[in-house]
Amino acid sequence: MPEEFEIVREFEVDAPPEKVWAAITTGTGGYLWPMDPPEPREGGRGPFGSTVTAWDPSHRYTCRSEDVGTPVQSLNRLDHTVEPRDEGRRARVRYVHSGIFTDDWNNQYDAASKHTNFHLHTLCEYLTHFAPRPVAFAQVNGPAASAAPRALAAVARALGLADGAAAGTKVRVQGPGGRTLDAVLDYRNPYFIGLRTDSALIRFFGRGHWGAPLGISVHDFAPGADGRANEAAWQDWLNGVFGQS
Repeated sequence: MPEEFEIVREFEVDAPPEKVWAAITTGTGGYLWPMDPPEPREGGRGPFGSTVTAWDPSHRYTCRSEDVGTPVQSLNRLDHTVEPRDEGRRARVRYVHSGIFTDDWNNQYDAASKHTNFHLHTLCEYLTHFAPRPVAFAQVNGPAASAAPRALAAVARALGLADGAAAGTKVRVQGPGGRTLDAVLDYRNPYFIGLRTDSALIRFFGRGHWGAPLGISVHDFAPGADGRANEAAWQDWLNGVFGQS
């Protein structure tokens, strides 16, 4: 049965409202994935065929779509409200994701809620450490064998992460091609792992908990970064973790 949902998050970040606004409207590749910027007016065209329903620069941006592109959702609405703090040196953000799930409501809501936490954390990492640097974005998905709840633990072992390594820990991990990466483990729970190097945010999505293959996204801010090369390297690495050629 179709049923409405609403996910609300509020947080503060050490970035001025204008910087937050730029990230959520034109800089999505730095923390989420690249999207066409919205047409800057109410009623304008938003990403993925959505419609801009609120447009108040540096303060409020909302988009709505009834053509979500998935059979389990018939309405999607994203609302961002940004307010200044500390005389504009910092910002408070209220993010609301709402809509209608048409099937598998509990599973869809659980996935959306947990992904929201991780994406917003990544937004704060981007704003704090990298914005507004240009980004080379890469995204890969694991083979069918990675569509299992235990898949993220296998990735953690392949990276060389100790079981007890917690968020905030400095780590050395084994990346593609046998390269050792010095990083901060900026996020870790049973569903996601986040690594921050001096030049990149590397995110691991344990989507096997919801029946989908494990995913990796790489937001590379190094000068001359090559998104396609990153994609090929991490795809090969991920296939190797699960015994695929």
